[in-house]
Amino acid sequence: MDEIYFEHAGARLYATARGEGDAVILLHGGLATNEACWRFAAPLVARFRVIAPDLRASGRSHWSGELSWDLFADDVAALMHHLGIARATVGGISFGAGCAVRVALRHPALVSRLVLLHPAFGGSELGLVPAQRAAMDAMHAAGERALADGIAALFPLVDTLPAALRERARALVATYDPASVAALARFMASGVQPFAQRELAAIAAPVVVVPGVDAQHPAEIAAIYARHIARCTVVATDDLAAAIAA
Repeated sequence: MDEIYFEHAGARLYATARGEGDAVILLHGGLATNEACWRFAAPLVARFRVIAPDLRASGRSHWSGELSWDLFADDVAALMHHLGIARATVGGISFGAGCAVRVALRHPALVSRLVLLHPAFGGSELGLVPAQRAAMDAMHAAGERALADGIAALFPLVDTLPAALRERARALVATYDPASVAALARFMASGVQPFAQRELAAIAAPVVVVPGVDAQHPAEIAAIYARHIARCTVVATDDLAAAIAA
């Protein structure tokens, strides 16, 4: 695993990379890190150079200031520039899918293909669905508590996970920076969306969407992308690596 540090917009940002070949950049979900991408992306390294950053205010990419979707997109563009990558498949899961869409809209020349895995955002016309609002509010409250009481305030969020994942998740969360968590949770709870649906028509790159499978990632959101993006394919599958590689 290669470790990458680069500077952009006042922050020292972190990424990991493995493999050789055409570049695939994968963006993790909210309050996660690059490790979440490697859980499904490992098979890709036989064919691709897979790069998974810690998004700003996540993992080792500490940041306690204001956040925006454009800033996340610009961070990805800065990572590609740092690595000398002219074009790449850009993908994301959940919150990371929102970041990936913003990259395609803001830096279209950098995106050869867009892959959206279990997308959470359906645009400003939809906003947050009730299950998302409840989850975002819980994260925001935990993030604010972490500022005062330490990162253990996040443990109740992971204690609902299956036992096989719980201890690993706790160990990962224990490494988080409280100020970064608070900044990211505050941004997510704001409900601001990465796009308006009418913007999606500007995406010329081919797009693959794997619909979500729970109330926080409604499967119906995939239909929004398919309706507005000309070259959009919806693939219902549990094999996320295969969807990326196809």
